[in-house]
Amino acid sequence: MSDPAQLYDAILTGNAKQAEEVTNAALAAGVNPTELLGNYMIPAMDEVGKRFECNEYFVPELLIAARAMKTALQILTPKLAEAGTEAAGRVVIGTVQGDLHDIGKNLVASMLEGGGFEVVDLGVDVPASRFVEAAQEKNGTIVALSALLTTTMTQMKAVIEALEAAGLRGATKVMVGGAPITQQYADEIGADGYSDNASAAVALARNLVK
Repeated sequence: MSDPAQLYDAILTGNAKQAEEVTNAALAAGVNPTELLGNYMIPAMDEVGKRFECNEYFVPELLIAARAMKTALQILTPKLAEAGTEAAGRVVIGTVQGDLHDIGKNLVASMLEGGGFEVVDLGVDVPASRFVEAAQEKNGTIVALSALLTTTMTQMKAVIEALEAAGLRGATKVMVGGAPITQQYADEIGADGYSDNASAAVALARNLVK
């Protein structure tokens, strides 16, 4: 059978076909799906993030690694559910109302999935009320807001205010990001965290669930 350790290399190099083959072979051989996720997939995506921060990897490498990871994760998810495996946390992510940009949001969502999080992707042009509805579904949810335009970034504050009005702010962490967003702006609107790249977003989400 294939060595499960090859799953790490397949994700690191962005080889989706190999990731699929190794995952299927490992499951057929009786390898625990939680072991595949915790010992190979999450460490591989962590290494991808480190290489990105060191300028060894760039956005294209991040994208193909995320694609390989998602290929394996689609196979594993039903098995993990059967085993009752707990996710690292739950993140509801979306691009705020009025903004149709999704490349950065999609990349962050993929990296969070690779980091072991349950990700609920609401898509683009998401009204504040939809974020509130999704946050209400489970306590301890992180709401991740993305914006690429200065004209839409103000919607982030609207989401935070809507969470407060719904009585959810105490149990819901909010992280923000996107081209025009800064740490200063995150502080001004009362967000719990800010990230300027997909790799750092995973580390931020891990800190927020502690």
